[in-house]
Amino acid sequence: MKNYNLLKIKAIKLRKQGRSYNEIKKSVKVAKSTLSLWLKNIPLSPKHRKRLYTKQISILSKGPQSQKERRIREIAEIIKNAKKEVSNSISLESYRLFGAALYWAEGNKKNGLEITNSDPYLISFIVKWFKKILGVAPKDLKAWLNIYPQQNDLKIKSFWSQLTGIPLENFGKSFVKPLSKNYKKNNLYYGTIKITVPRGTDMRHRIFGWIKVVLQDISAKTELTQQEWKSLEKVSRAINVS
Repeated sequence: MKNYNLLKIKAIKLRKQGRSYNEIKKSVKVAKSTLSLWLKNIPLSPKHRKRLYTKQISILSKGPQSQKERRIREIAEIIKNAKKEVSNSISLESYRLFGAALYWAEGNKKNGLEITNSDPYLISFIVKWFKKILGVAPKDLKAWLNIYPQQNDLKIKSFWSQLTGIPLENFGKSFVKPLSKNYKKNNLYYGTIKITVPRGTDMRHRIFGWIKVVLQDISAKTELTQQEWKSLEKVSRAINVS
């Protein structure tokens, strides 16, 4: 109780010096509701009131930016800790399945072996994966770009060629999107690239064979559920009448 009284005396002294409740809490470790009870009748001088008002306005004006910066730091810490959860020496099997899952998400499922994306990291990885896992060197790959008319076709081809090692002569004619209200004006800086492995159909089947091994514990239930709801496939496609 003696310590509690000392804390109250200290809090009152700090308040008379014009300190805010948050500033006082750093030195007086009690709940804010307790401070409010102790200090509600302690008057502030005009000078101190002005200081606290100015500080509050400053906090409010910096609030969104401060929160953004704090979130950036939080995300950086999450990523830092997450990196420790994965071994630096990734096994060949993990590497194989990582690429297979990536192809499952972004690759062509029906014709040949090709993948389309705009992310330089993803494309750089998959080209390396084609070589390491499937034995297909960059020089044997074919590529096509999807760009906007205001972009420089040759420069973007040169960018992807340098990044992937695919020779410039292996790039086919780019598809240039026409400018219209149906297309985004904030185009992708590097366009979108489609990479094809010649005669890659059997390789695609091989990749999905690996994927089936990972999915084997859910395959039976998934197939049974799909069969049960087969009627959903009979719905007619929507017709655009506009």
